[in-house]
Amino acid sequence: MAGIRVFVDSRGGSTRKVAEAIAEELGASVGDLAVPLPGDAQILFLGSGTYGSAPGIGMMVFVTDNEFAGRQVALFGTSMSGAGARKMLAAMEDALTRKGAKLVGSFHCRGKFLLFNRGRPDTEDLENAKKFAREILRAA
Repeated sequence: MAGIRVFVDSRGGSTRKVAEAIAEELGASVGDLAVPLPGDAQILFLGSGTYGSAPGIGMMVFVTDNEFAGRQVALFGTSMSGAGARKMLAAMEDALTRKGAKLVGSFHCRGKFLLFNRGRPDTEDLENAKKFAREILRAA
């Protein structure tokens, strides 16, 4: 869909799976963090894995280097724990709010980390990510 973009910072692949599920649901593709944000991108889905209760460095550089004023942003992420995901999403929300973004929702699920949470995100997690995407789009 025009005007909708999905971007992700994923080291282990868990968050990328969630990003691909969201993009598939929206008829979009997963964008490259190294490329400037297109001017027509008005609804953004930004996701990151959780690294020490924080977003990935690549995502934070992307947020710093781009303009978000007037854009609607939905956040998503994966983490070994729910508490870690909430802290990571809060850090992203804070950075994006300072850049003028309008935060419209967030979603997180468990992701695999070493031997923990193997098999995650699972089919149910990915279906929930797609549901999240549909809800954000309906509300936009």
